[in-house]
Amino acid sequence: MLNAPINSTFQESLDRCLDGKNISKEQAYEIMNSDNSEFVIDAAREIRNRTKGLLVTYSRKVFINLVNLCRDTCSYCTYKKEPFDKLASMMLPEHVLSLAHSGKRLGCTEALFVTGERPEQRYSEAKQWLRSIGYSSTIEYIAQISEKVLQRTGLLPHTNAGSLTKKEISTLKDTNVSIGAMLESSSERLVSRGMPHENAPSKNPKVRLRTLQNAGELRIPTTTGLLVGIGETSKEIVDSLFLIKEIHQKYGHIQEVIMQNFNPKPKTNMANSIPPSHSYFLKAVSTARIIMPEMNIQVPPNLTPNIFGNYIDAGINDWGGISPITIDHVNPEFSWPRIETVDYATVSKGHELRARLPVYPEFLNKKAGFISAKLRNYVDLLSDSTTGLVKEDYIKCR
Repeated sequence: MLNAPINSTFQESLDRCLDGKNISKEQAYEIMNSDNSEFVIDAAREIRNRTKGLLVTYSRKVFINLVNLCRDTCSYCTYKKEPFDKLASMMLPEHVLSLAHSGKRLGCTEALFVTGERPEQRYSEAKQWLRSIGYSSTIEYIAQISEKVLQRTGLLPHTNAGSLTKKEISTLKDTNVSIGAMLESSSERLVSRGMPHENAPSKNPKVRLRTLQNAGELRIPTTTGLLVGIGETSKEIVDSLFLIKEIHQKYGHIQEVIMQNFNPKPKTNMANSIPPSHSYFLKAVSTARIIMPEMNIQVPPNLTPNIFGNYIDAGINDWGGISPITIDHVNPEFSWPRIETVDYATVSKGHELRARLPVYPEFLNKKAGFISAKLRNYVDLLSDSTTGLVKEDYIKCR
């Protein structure tokens, strides 16, 4: 499809971005809604090359599916299980440690802890299980098992456990180098009747934004992002990105923004929903780069097999976590590509692939105070003192 004629205000907005200047929300709306996708993508690529260079990173991880019971019910989710489901997961400490050791042997540096939202509040089975292993809450268990993983394997924990209070984040800071809390969308429409987050109180934008603010006040590196295609408008995508940008400008702790494309899944309420087109999603990714020129922008490579290299053209500089040992338990339908395949796709676009820690290099400066003193030695053992990336010998010797 040919690009539409370029109007002067659209060109002025792109020129402003390319000159290293911020754009207004109204200008971003125009960019996101433009029919001139090729020019938007070209601008995003140029901005990425200028701000991030030619390096594209990923985190070599073990995906620890700690507890997949959840008090929320999202219309598109297959991660959540019921206690009687044969795929329900409530991992004991010895199983967690065994998996972490296996990951270390394969050169992993990240222990990704993923759980449902506060399962003990909805399920007596989860509450009783936690009590049986000596804990009163999921977060208390994560904090303790994270410390054991650190001490026994050296893998660096990163936790995705939904919405968290300031006290809960504080509990995790000494054992987790970073946390994740996906905003997904700032649209409150999506929590209304019949919408994807109607039965997911933790996905209320106010709750998620409070979690991001809590993390900022406690100065812990935080991953967030959007799930594109669940019913939000293009205007709401821009609004969501600007909210993330504003929080980061205030606290400086958002380490990456994930742009994830929705894929409908069988046996969910949104099984027949239409996913975003690849071209539309590319423009959304490019718009994220344009709005936040200095941000680390990530797209998971497994959700669009065979064509994920296109996201490099759209301005990303990271592939997120990739595991050589565990599946993507949130999206089990989509296998991780081999790291060699990701490397080939990256190099073929003229870029270099390097492994990073679950905390980005720019957050490792001791004076910045983002890394707990209790974690410093573990981080230093894995990171190259010059680049802050994973020591290349660490992976090569495994």
